[in-house]
Amino acid sequence: MSKFWSPFVKDLVPYVPGEQPKLTRLVKLNTNENPYGPSPKALAAMQTELNDNLRLYPDPNGDLLKTAVARYYGVQSNQVFLGNGSDEVLAHIFHGLLQHERPLLFPDISYSFYPVYCGLYGIQYDAVPLDAQFQINPADYAKPNGGIIFPNPNAPTGCLLALEAVEQILRANPDSVVVVDEAYIDFGGETAISLVDRYPNLLVTQTLSKSRSLAGLRVGLAVGHPDLIEALERIKNSFNSYPLDRLAIVGAAAAFDDREYFDKTCRLVIESREWVIAQLQAKGFEVLPSAANFIFARHPQHDAAGLAAKLREQGVIVRHFKQERIAQFLRISIGTPEQNQALIDGLGDL
Repeated sequence: MSKFWSPFVKDLVPYVPGEQPKLTRLVKLNTNENPYGPSPKALAAMQTELNDNLRLYPDPNGDLLKTAVARYYGVQSNQVFLGNGSDEVLAHIFHGLLQHERPLLFPDISYSFYPVYCGLYGIQYDAVPLDAQFQINPADYAKPNGGIIFPNPNAPTGCLLALEAVEQILRANPDSVVVVDEAYIDFGGETAISLVDRYPNLLVTQTLSKSRSLAGLRVGLAVGHPDLIEALERIKNSFNSYPLDRLAIVGAAAAFDDREYFDKTCRLVIESREWVIAQLQAKGFEVLPSAANFIFARHPQHDAAGLAAKLREQGVIVRHFKQERIAQFLRISIGTPEQNQALIDGLGDL
């Protein structure tokens, strides 16, 4: 702490990301990265862009990528917003759309960046408890609020809220912005983007870090009514007019256009997820139903922190959260078949 800090900075509680170890021989199943590389077409597009044009600023609107996203989802380009990773997109949403006199609603077990942004932007919030099965109950969100946000599938549980239930929340809150954070939707859910033309209060965020294997590129997006997008553009152009560089724009656009590779890698992750679930259940684990590229599991006879430590000794890293309701769960990312086997072998004979 420094005497030059403002009181505002002193009171902030920053987000703590998952560990990024420097050792290369570890089996890294702690940050939900895709085990398969980016689309070859995306890599080729970025290689082509490595030329003298890097001396020039990128397109501040990212029109090439907006067009690719709009084409993929069947929306208009003015319904698409782009940012430097979905975390930046979410930051602009909190700043521009969720600052109201009434509290923001989100699940009590959810993406831990939400309360961080509330602290950063001075937003009051109400953490709505998940039910006993760690599911979102739409009826719990039918109360006065200044906005609603939730991941779907939820993180870190992986549980999916059906599209009909998402629509139930939208119908109950016509005067509030409802943000559906779809970082993991491509691994087993149905996107709410199909609803944006019917609900002007709906905003859907996504990332290219998970299903499109571009976590290192930092590309996020939001899709919604043009009026909501305009608010985000005003925030963005008052903060950083060039959030995406030239490589990110062309690489992300090519990734959206390569549907065959996208479908193939998502299918491989889903198949591996079901194998991992079966193997863990055979060892006595309780595994929550997952529609993400990770699973959330606990063992009735073994402490989660101890299991995480045991796995680390075997060279396998998973994520353990200390939050009270989930302190006995491990979040385990789905890896390649070889990585998944290393996980099961590392657990040994429980």
